[in-house]
Amino acid sequence: MRIIIEEHPNVLDVSELLRPEPKFVDKEVSKFRDYTVDESDPLKERVRRTYKLMHTHQTVDFVKGRHAEWLKFDHFKATVRQALEKLNDLVDESDPDLDLPNIVHAFQTAERARQEFPELDWLHLTGLIHDLGKVMAFYGEPQWAVVGDTFPVGCEWGPSIVYREDSFVDNPDGANPKYNTKNGMYQPSCGLEQLTMSWGHDEYLYRVLKHNGSTLPEQALHMIRYHSFYPWHSGGDYHHLTNEKDEQTKQWVLMFNRYDLYTKSTTLPDIEALWPYYQGLIDKYCPGELEF
Repeated sequence: MRIIIEEHPNVLDVSELLRPEPKFVDKEVSKFRDYTVDESDPLKERVRRTYKLMHTHQTVDFVKGRHAEWLKFDHFKATVRQALEKLNDLVDESDPDLDLPNIVHAFQTAERARQEFPELDWLHLTGLIHDLGKVMAFYGEPQWAVVGDTFPVGCEWGPSIVYREDSFVDNPDGANPKYNTKNGMYQPSCGLEQLTMSWGHDEYLYRVLKHNGSTLPEQALHMIRYHSFYPWHSGGDYHHLTNEKDEQTKQWVLMFNRYDLYTKSTTLPDIEALWPYYQGLIDKYCPGELEF
């Protein structure tokens, strides 16, 4: 689930490092590393620096530019399996907890969902593909625009955002009266689908699946789109912009995050034995070559 990018070869997938929240943990919290601010710790400083870059550059204009670049879906074509295997080539060798290829995490997530809900085959596939948007890393996208927690641009930043106190000081939207108020460019209770999210692998994969006519149900698409939106689903922020439908979405996202975040272990799935089952799901919900 971690990516190396040429421009930042030692930067970690920060969405991994500031988790888990206690309410999701299946083992003692003390067994996870502490990623609080510590200027003497190079690893923690890399994480903080990544979020600083994200929170400086993820503006309304930046996201519009990423939409213009990526939503033409003209970077490459691949089947879901090919995209998974492509992403699997990138392993972060500086991972402090577990050095596993991305595809192992994908199958661990999928199999945990399959174990709990064997009848929901679409949920199994969602677990398998939820990180596919990280293929942007192969095409020059910096890591701070690929991984990590997401948030809406164009309004006041939620207080529970990681490093919120000082990481946005250089973001120009903070001085723009169109964007720096509680509602910003949105109407109260407008709903999640009306928000412009910071750019990353969640939004990109959601758009890829919609563009290619995937028949995954709405719940699956929302799990993919919002699974990194921690300030909302775990931090309690942005509820002034959401609606009643979004509360149902939140329950699905919280359920999914149990599989995504806490399935890492040294027990490896037999990927070759599992491929036929998951290929059948790919053929059912996301067949053929997709335009990325």
